[in-house]
Amino acid sequence: MSTAGGGAADVRDEDWYGDDLSGQRHTGVTFSRVDLSETTDDGAVFTDCVFRDCRFTLSRHTDAAFLNCTFTGCSFAQAVFTDCKLVGSTFDRCTFDLATVEGGDWSFVVLRRADLSRAGFTGARMREADLTDVRAAGATLRDLDLSAAQLSGADLSGADLRGSDLTALDPREVGLTGARVDGGQAVVLVTALGLLVGPEDDR
Repeated sequence: MSTAGGGAADVRDEDWYGDDLSGQRHTGVTFSRVDLSETTDDGAVFTDCVFRDCRFTLSRHTDAAFLNCTFTGCSFAQAVFTDCKLVGSTFDRCTFDLATVEGGDWSFVVLRRADLSRAGFTGARMREADLTDVRAAGATLRDLDLSAAQLSGADLSGADLRGSDLTALDPREVGLTGARVDGGQAVVLVTALGLLVGPEDDR
């Protein structure tokens, strides 16, 4: 396996399949067509890196950081991110089939038009994330901090949204048919529609 820790470099057409990336640090590195399938990663840090057409299939990341990184045309099929930081990272034309995110900080990420319909995000911080036009019908999006997130045009129909902060969501601009919400979220959504919620005997 070639390593590129420390300084800017290009890593192209490398096979890192099944490697342990724990503790590695990469800054300003461009990874092109690198196979990262089934890699394990405990505490690695990638800063200002670019990933083009890379495979993260079945990879496992714990307490790792991908800070201000750009992912283009990458596959995250069945990848698992546990308590990871992806603050400020951008995803373009990536796939997330059966990907799992548990906890961590995904604030300011750009997932515009991403297909998350078969992904699961639970307990993550996603403040000010750009989820414009995201396709997440049937997805699990539970206990997320979505405060100030951009959700215009998102399809969340049939998604499990229970426990997530929906204060930034305008139900007139988002597909919500069949989505699962809790009582507190229902009040938030009704209020966003301009309706008043009160007791039945209120005069």
